[in-house]
Amino acid sequence: MVALRGRVWDSGVMQNGALSELFGRMADVMEILAEDRFRVNTYRKVARIIADTPVDIGELLESGRLAEVPGIGKSSLAKIEQFVHTGRIEAHEALLRRIPAGLLELLRIPSMGPKSVKAVYEALGVTGMADLKAALESGAVAELPGFGRKKTDQLLKGIAFLEKATGRIRLDQAAEAAQIVGAFLAEIGQVKAIVPAGSLRRRCETIGDVDILVTVDEADVPRDEGRRTMDERRGAAGMGTGRMPVLRAGETLATHKGRTPSAQEAVIEAFTAAPFVDEVLASGPTKGSARIRTVEALVQVDVRVVAAGSFGAACQYFTGSKAHNVALRELAVKAGLKLNEYGLFDGEKPVAAAEEADIYKALGLDYIDPRLREDRGEIEAARNHTLPAPVSLKDIRGDLHMHTTASDGEDAIEEMAQAARRLGYRFICITDHSQSSAIANGLSARRLARQVKAIRTLNEKSRDLTILAGVELDILADGRLDFDDAVLADLDYVTASIHSGMAGDREKLTTRMLKAMDSRYVNCISHPTGRLINERGAMDLDMEQVVRHAARTHTALEVNANPWRLDLKDTHCRMAVEAGAMLAIGTDAHSAAGLTLMAYGVDTAARGWATKKDLLNGMTVRQLQVFVNKKR
Repeated sequence: MVALRGRVWDSGVMQNGALSELFGRMADVMEILAEDRFRVNTYRKVARIIADTPVDIGELLESGRLAEVPGIGKSSLAKIEQFVHTGRIEAHEALLRRIPAGLLELLRIPSMGPKSVKAVYEALGVTGMADLKAALESGAVAELPGFGRKKTDQLLKGIAFLEKATGRIRLDQAAEAAQIVGAFLAEIGQVKAIVPAGSLRRRCETIGDVDILVTVDEADVPRDEGRRTMDERRGAAGMGTGRMPVLRAGETLATHKGRTPSAQEAVIEAFTAAPFVDEVLASGPTKGSARIRTVEALVQVDVRVVAAGSFGAACQYFTGSKAHNVALRELAVKAGLKLNEYGLFDGEKPVAAAEEADIYKALGLDYIDPRLREDRGEIEAARNHTLPAPVSLKDIRGDLHMHTTASDGEDAIEEMAQAARRLGYRFICITDHSQSSAIANGLSARRLARQVKAIRTLNEKSRDLTILAGVELDILADGRLDFDDAVLADLDYVTASIHSGMAGDREKLTTRMLKAMDSRYVNCISHPTGRLINERGAMDLDMEQVVRHAARTHTALEVNANPWRLDLKDTHCRMAVEAGAMLAIGTDAHSAAGLTLMAYGVDTAARGWATKKDLLNGMTVRQLQVFVNKKR
């Protein structure tokens, strides 16, 4: 948590990612519309520049340094400035109005890029998922140039998976929505603290609605300050100041007019009138609900204004999980107490309310990290003082999965190393793809040998960061490895992955993975289940057998930190920890900016009760070398 003008907000995810994706989406729409190729490429270039920028884009804008960045022209700079100040880009909204809304939904389907969307739209009049499915099933799509039976089968499978999706969004999408709303609310004079709650605070892999709790100090600022400030900001952005007023019980618009809103109402009115709001769902004196538009999704955000005296209790209650709260209330009842969102009470006497930790303490429990609150034994452990200290970012000494321009990455080894230094890392491992990953420009044995030599040369000059020479090694269909032992013996670290043939039966897939672990040169299995959240299901593996074999063979299992993957998932992490298998968090970064995804992997490992000692990332370089050599 960081202070922001005297208020508190979790700055977790910078706006760079959202802005980068927005420029990328503008390029997608322009490509669908067959607009000027130069402009399309310009937007894609700007998207990449923003994504690769390691500091907050807003800071660069305010300092004037953004205008000096090569590739950022006046037009793009104006759009960035508008986004930073208002959370929107008018040019983006204008582009969206030129195509059927359903076309963008088609881009969620694997193998369906802008050119494919353009083709089915122009040739078949497809304007959404239902249209595309019908055209695929009729065979019409297969007759179009560039498609064919194989691709249409893939598209049908992709649609089938999306239809089974829960309607929940990924963790990073929810974090983006919370960041947009939180930064906006932090500018209101009365706001003293802002905390995300619900499954976002617990860092679940998918989120339903985003919950945000706010507390205000009514005595500190005139009650109309929030309204005045927000009106000024909207006026400066060239927007109207019309809003949905908050009506009290029995109040009408006529009786409401002229009344000064309370501090709580000012917050809700400001939120529901914010420029990023697409639709207001509800607006009351202390709670507002709205759908806000992010780059990828419409996200429901609920903002609650809570009294400072019960803020801790509200944080505990609205963070959940439901099962955790039920167990906690049962514990309170056994102690003759009552627990709700307003506090812990002995009869009518408050016992604890303002501070969340005080509630747990009063119930005889150690404080429970929000990431552990799933009723999976954490309450008993807190009572017995045996809760693990969940891994945190400060425990991470290095990143063990990344790609460079040698395969399908966007930055060179030196640029990845510089980004790692800025993060305070002591080591990184370069793991470009092996030769069978032709689509990812996989390295031949000769190219890999040249890369190893280049890494050794860089290490001779580096004193603060060790660059490990590795590879992401394909596990072939029969369980064989993509390189022989003679090639692997020259590497510092090897992570192996299944990238194809993922639809096999349980026994064959499990045997294939276990066979790879038997190699003395395989130190880790990357993204073990192969899932893509809300896009592709996991492979059918016997995970109990996998984690036991990993522990037995001294093979780590990766927690892939990319929020599309989070693989292993939290329950599998817990399974691995209990089996004694080591975990290795890897960002799978394909650019320097991608290294900042580490937090997602850390949170997932923490949800699986992993501590620093359970992670290769928590080791020193020497300790990591001992781990590798123990198997060899």
